Amino acid sequence: MARGINKVILVGNLGNDPEMKYTQGGMAVCTLSLATTSVRKDRDGNTQEKTEWHRVKLFGKLGEIAGEYLKKGRQVYIEGSIRYDKFTGQDGVEKYFTDIVADEMQMLGGGAEGGGGGGGSYRGGGDRSERPSRPPQRQESAPRREAPPAKSSDFADDFADDDIPF
Repeated sequence: MARGINKVILVGNLGNDPEMKYTQGGMAVCTLSLATTSVRKDRDGNTQEKTEWHRVKLFGKLGEIAGEYLKKGRQVYIEGSIRYDKFTGQDGVEKYFTDIVADEMQMLGGGAEGGGGGGGSYRGGGDRSERPSRPPQRQESAPRREAPPAKSSDFADDFADDDIPF
């Protein structure tokens, strides 16, 4: 039985360029300001827009990618979890923050400044470790044997391999 689910999915536009910081151990921490806008009609039929602002944190390689490729105005898909933090400032006042900690990020469409082009999808590591990620090692396989020639039939003669769409 599941104890609970903490999952957030956002699609919105960046309000500022990403803010990059690094931990003492060298791990990247990228902070985004993301706007989501909902549209509805009121009783009189007038269109009403409401914009919500979200503070999104991306860690490690995912943060490095976001800091390098995202710019103000860019549309982005974020998937992650919500976190609440509280601290007492120097003036003695308690301050509360709500952050979205991203596990996955996908760049959508072009940027607002004519950035053109499509997007890319990136997934963050599950443990936020500070060691660099390495691509999986590729294992060499045994040489492939050619299949014996298939029996000829009238049906097979009508189609060349180039005609198959997959």
